[in-house]
Amino acid sequence: MAEDADVIVVGAGLAGLVATYELARAGRRVLVVDQENEANLGAQAFWSLGGLFLVDSPEQRRMGIRDSAELALADWFASAGFDRERADHWPRQWARAYVHFAAGEKRRYLHDLGLRLTPTVGWAERGAGTATGHGNSVPRFHLTWGTGPEVVRVFREPVLGAAERGLVEFRHRHRVDELVIEQGTVVGVRGTVLAPCTQPRGVASTRETAGEFELRAQAVVLTTGGIGGNHELVRKNWPTDRLGPAPESMTTGVPAHVDGRMLEIAGAAGASVVNSDRMWHYTEGIRNWDPVWPDHAIRIIPGPSSLWLDATGRRLPAPLFPGHDTLATMRHILHTGYDYSWFVLTRAIVEKEFALSGSEQNPDLTGKDLKLVLSRVRKGAPAPIQAFLDQGADFVVRSNLRELVEGMNAIAPGPTIEYEQVEREILARDRETGNGYSKDLQLMAVNNARAYWPDRITRVAKPHRLLDPAHGPLIAVRLHLLTRKTLGGLETDLESRVIRPDGTPFPGLYAAGEVAGFGGGGVHGYNALEGTFLGGCIFSGRAAGRALDRQLS
Repeated sequence: MAEDADVIVVGAGLAGLVATYELARAGRRVLVVDQENEANLGAQAFWSLGGLFLVDSPEQRRMGIRDSAELALADWFASAGFDRERADHWPRQWARAYVHFAAGEKRRYLHDLGLRLTPTVGWAERGAGTATGHGNSVPRFHLTWGTGPEVVRVFREPVLGAAERGLVEFRHRHRVDELVIEQGTVVGVRGTVLAPCTQPRGVASTRETAGEFELRAQAVVLTTGGIGGNHELVRKNWPTDRLGPAPESMTTGVPAHVDGRMLEIAGAAGASVVNSDRMWHYTEGIRNWDPVWPDHAIRIIPGPSSLWLDATGRRLPAPLFPGHDTLATMRHILHTGYDYSWFVLTRAIVEKEFALSGSEQNPDLTGKDLKLVLSRVRKGAPAPIQAFLDQGADFVVRSNLRELVEGMNAIAPGPTIEYEQVEREILARDRETGNGYSKDLQLMAVNNARAYWPDRITRVAKPHRLLDPAHGPLIAVRLHLLTRKTLGGLETDLESRVIRPDGTPFPGLYAAGEVAGFGGGGVHGYNALEGTFLGGCIFSGRAAGRALDRQLS
């Protein structure tokens, strides 16, 4: 049977677009196969905030940040905690290669494609409180001017241009059910044609079938994402020994099509799937008052000041503060026996410190509206935050603490919170705000954050008593666990070739993006440093496209 293309790319998300861009730029014929319609081109990346992990960038240097590849590598390996001889063999190598990419060619590569960055650098995942532990030693979170849609655009447009020239063809609504293997080599894909649909981006689509297909090429690249939209698979792979029992209730931070199907299909065909128990979910999920996909939740990207309470009203221990150590916080919350927690804060804190993840929740940055961006420094909550304050089911706004606790109990799915318990926690915290120094480690972290001048001006509220009415009203936010990223996946070498269980490359099969653990089957190890997911899709998709071009020459 004749080949339908030089390469088949399964999955039209960011990693798939990057691989296709590199292949088409080299003159290769590419067939892009995806189970969703054309509205979903770019997949999860479109919904992202567009954060990019860069090291020793011009933006950092202008902020007075001293960073280096050596410091970033130390942070990465301390956070990753690689401890598996076989399963971490390639992830270790991918980690070194990716950090050097982030410290070198990455910014120029994206800049040449037309991507621009905002001037300030965010300090995400600030860590576990030790120099040798998890976390970013310095701010490295670079926001794209245009957020996720812009990251998608700079690859989508040249790919669509290649399609007009006949180098790229899309087969939307084609669900791959099987890899075609002949004499041990992957030579194509076989699957089901799904009924046409016109749903908008992200909306769950019908699985009604309309036929079958088989396509062939010299190689197949899998770029189909992870398992975050499939709660059954999340629970199946949940690391109970490390994080505690899988939560009974979870919200979803990715569209329903992020279903993990190709991981199981490739594994059954003979590919090595490693580190499936490593995953990255968030503890600060709030139910979207205007949902797009089932159980749609938005993550609060918090500043460091909110008081974090468990379901019983007890303060989380140091250093489990907002924005510091995601998985350690999740582990603590689950070991309380409940799967939700609370932020307690003031209007002054919410106005300055609350940001929402997602391109649609940041219309100023997404729309490149400088006037609207500058309005963030004015008094008052940004419009997307105000919408949640007004309509979000997880928000309680009251003028005094007793009424606040009553409101929390009205929506709490678990135990009744005792007013005296919450009052005790808040009064103890408020006593520490009288001086510019403190024994309270969270307030020390707030002062540390304010020493970074962009945080002081735009991101971190001046310390104040939560019970001071001048900063009110009081606000409580019920926080859910939110599924997001798969950190393990198909094992790949540095050319994105999929590895078999015996350690040899699987002829004809490549993988990139989240389905490959963003490189190697788990480049992040146990923890992510944030801003690394889009970059991992770009780096591994680029590696796959360039390696295939060399092989096909």
